[in-house]
Amino acid sequence: MHEEMTTNEQVSEGANEAEATAEVAVSATSGEGAPSHEAVSEALKNVYDPELGINIVDLGLVYDIKVADNGDVDIEYSLTTMGCPIGPMIEDQMRQFLNAVDGVGEVRPEMVLRPPWSPEMMSDEAKAALGIF
Repeated sequence: MHEEMTTNEQVSEGANEAEATAEVAVSATSGEGAPSHEAVSEALKNVYDPELGINIVDLGLVYDIKVADNGDVDIEYSLTTMGCPIGPMIEDQMRQFLNAVDGVGEVRPEMVLRPPWSPEMMSDEAKAALGIF
């Protein structure tokens, strides 16, 4: 169930923090071979809103994550504004980072507009980074 993983050995000196986080997420799987909810959430923290520079999990854009026993992952997410053109880019990045997680099967992101996103959905860290108190 627990793989020994020394991130320092696997991540070269020049690797950025996102790569290190992805390496740690790769080792976190549930006992059934499917990734854990936490591993999926941690991998999604590598996907950043390009305008705000904050990851989509801390922004509160990820509404729901479902991990099937076979490793398929369904993600409901939203964007900060309706009509925001970054949806396809966000979905591509979700697939990219989740494909690095052991046990992940098909990744199926779905953009939803209800409930509409609001700043209250952000983590305290994201609010602090944007100066929202």
